This record gives sequence, structure tokens and C-alpha cells, in this order.
Amino acid sequence: APRWIGYKTANEVLEIMQGLMNRIKQHRMPNLLLIGDSNNGKTTVIKRFNEKFGETYIDDNDSLNVPVRLIQAPPSANEKELYISLIDSLGLPYRSSDSSGVLRHQVIHAFRETHVRILIIDEVHSMLTGTARQQRLIMNAIKFLCNELELPIVLCGTKDAVRLLHTVPQHASRFDVAELPVWRNDKEFKRLLGSFEKTLPLKKPSNLIEKEKADLIYSISDGNLGNVKRLIIECAIDAIKSGEETI
Repeated sequence: APRWIGYKTANEVLEIMQGLMNRIKQHRMPNLLLIGDSNNGKTTVIKRFNEKFGETYIDDNDSLNVPVRLIQAPPSANEKELYISLIDSLGLPYRSSDSSGVLRHQVIHAFRETHVRILIIDEVHSMLTGTARQQRLIMNAIKFLCNELELPIVLCGTKDAVRLLHTVPQHASRFDVAELPVWRNDKEFKRLLGSFEKTLPLKKPSNLIEKEKADLIYSISDGNLGNVKRLIIECAIDAIKSGEETI
């Protein structure tokens, strides 16, 4: 079963995002672009943030509060699809035949009514499939939402997503960039393996931090967190099936 393993860099990113969410509203809110290789834990981090801080509640004024909105970016740089995803994430009806302007106003009204405090958009590198003009339009739409709602925005994607910040010069100055790097075969990596091992339902210790095993896991996974996780899970399943109860 999925389990959260809070390693150092991930916890630092969570703290940064929490700081953004708790900022006092102002016209030019700070934003964040979280980048990293594919399958290296980016989506896990933002989903963890949503689990910790995104629970919907009713405040003392009987107002609905939806602190965090987490969506996946549209498959191309399409402004209208972005607005539809935002509306749909709140479970609200919409007309797909409405213009981008109408949908944009619906997003703004809905976000204000539900007191959204931070918007997170995952897989933003997919928006690079649009034309340069489409990319400028959708990034300008994101900037407009940030200004109009006085809302911090977190974009999440592969390293290629940095190119989106340079579609218009002003965008780069609005976003800080944080990276989840590929792991090195060092003490932090062994600490990660030890944390993984503690979550495994095996009756005997596997001692994954031993140099020979750690080196082998690193070699097979290339330091990619998703690969590490998949490898250890498959080995644990094999240990259970074989009856050995150890990797």
C-alpha cells in the first residue's frame, strides 16, 4: 500500500508550499515551479501536501472553505481546458460551449466563494505541446488568476517546464524554482532505503542499507525514486511468495 516517506528535500518543499499558502494576500503573490525527472516523486509530494492541508471545512461564518486546489494540466496549452479543469475540480457545472472569458469569470467567482488559498497544477510540461502563442496565452491566464485572486500558484513538471517561464519575460521573475534531483549513492540514499524497509510487511529484516545491497539497488534504479520504490516492492512481494520473508 502507498506510504509517505518524508525525506529531507521533500519535507523542505512541503515547508515552502505551506509558507506560500499562509502568505498574506497581496497583488503580486510569490509562486513556485517544482521540477524533477519523470517518476522521481514530484506528484507524491504535492499529493501529500493536499492530504495534509487541503481538507474542506465549514468555518464559523458557515462558509465553505477549500484551501487547496490540485489539478492536472490540460494535455496541451489550451486556456479554455484549463478553466474547465479548475471548475470541474470544485464539482461545479459548466457549459463547454461557453467562451474562455465566461469560464474565466466562473473560475474567479468559484475560487472566491470557496476561499481557495493555493492552486497546484501538475504535469505542466504537457503544455509545451502547444504553439508558442498558445503557451503565452495559458501562462498569461495563470498570471491573471494569480493577480486577480491574490493566490499563490505551484506548477509541477519535468525540467522542460522551465521553458514555460520564458514564454514572457515577466513570468520568470514570478516563480522560484525548486528541484527534486536524482538521488546520489550516499548516506541520504541509505537513509531512504532504511525508511522504505520499515514500511515493508516482511517478518525478517532485509538490511537494505548494507553496502552491497544499497549499491545494487542504486545501480538498477539509476537513483530514480520511483524506480527504487517499484524495485523494493517487487522484491518484497517475491520474498512473501517464496516464504523467505526477507529481500
